[in-house]
Amino acid sequence: MLKAFASYMTYEFIGLDQGSRIGDVLNFFIYDTIKIFLLLTVIIHAVSIIRSYFPPEKTRKILAHKREFIGNILAALLGVVTPFCSCSAVPLFIGFVEAGVPLGVTFSFLISSPMVNEVAVVLLWGLFGWKIAAIYMVTGLLVAVLAGFVIGKLKLEKWVEEYVYQIKTGQGQQVLTQTFRQRLQYARWNTADILKRIWLYVVLAIGLGGFIHGYVPQDFLVRYAGNGNPFAVPMAVALGVPLYSNAAGVIPIVYALMEKGLNTGTVLAFMMAVTALSLPEMIILRKVLKIPLLIVFAGIMTVTITAVGYLFNAIL
Repeated sequence: MLKAFASYMTYEFIGLDQGSRIGDVLNFFIYDTIKIFLLLTVIIHAVSIIRSYFPPEKTRKILAHKREFIGNILAALLGVVTPFCSCSAVPLFIGFVEAGVPLGVTFSFLISSPMVNEVAVVLLWGLFGWKIAAIYMVTGLLVAVLAGFVIGKLKLEKWVEEYVYQIKTGQGQQVLTQTFRQRLQYARWNTADILKRIWLYVVLAIGLGGFIHGYVPQDFLVRYAGNGNPFAVPMAVALGVPLYSNAAGVIPIVYALMEKGLNTGTVLAFMMAVTALSLPEMIILRKVLKIPLLIVFAGIMTVTITAVGYLFNAIL
């Protein structure tokens, strides 16, 4: 139905020629905009209800004083159902450290939360099928667990800014018991608030995806980042670092890239770099991390994401 509506608007109402580049771009844009915003509205509403049971203080308490590797796994899994954005990185980091959560466990959560959330997984499922969605979720969790575990083993607490350890936020306020109706009201408010914050990024991403779909030559990206280029994955990671988007925002670009024939592993590496290794997030984290720890974190993430890209290019 959505495809029929997009075709009607593009080729009959507006009157563009079928098969023309501008027609393909607009048809892609209309169809994906409607589909993605419908999915976002439904999913964010459901996720908001789930998140009402997991405020940041409760999240910190769940992870505090856990054995390290178990803590890494729990932190990564918890990050899936508590999709905080990178703007929350500093207060969350301070809260986790103050609550006694090990540094490596904290990083597992901070990596998983923006990179692997249910909004991204369901959108991937809707666009590419459950196999791609499952692959992305599993590999994203592995990246979060392994990167956090390595950082924890390196004992890099000395490279956290001193003021972080001096902040005492207390054990937090008790979360008031809410009725389910109140949670629904919160979900409606949160859905509108999130859409208001991200709609422009999503529309820009869909526009860029439409441009790639309609104007980039069929073999351009395949030629420079396809099977014949052994450096395709590092190139994809490097291109993803300057970009700033959440997982939902980058999926339209990913969709267009995969339609152009890029290998799955290369596209997954690009998506992970955008969501978990972006330059804006590094700037935000600099407020709580000294430069050596920031470099170590970025290096571990780069190596891990690149390895994931090569692995899935080899097996898919």
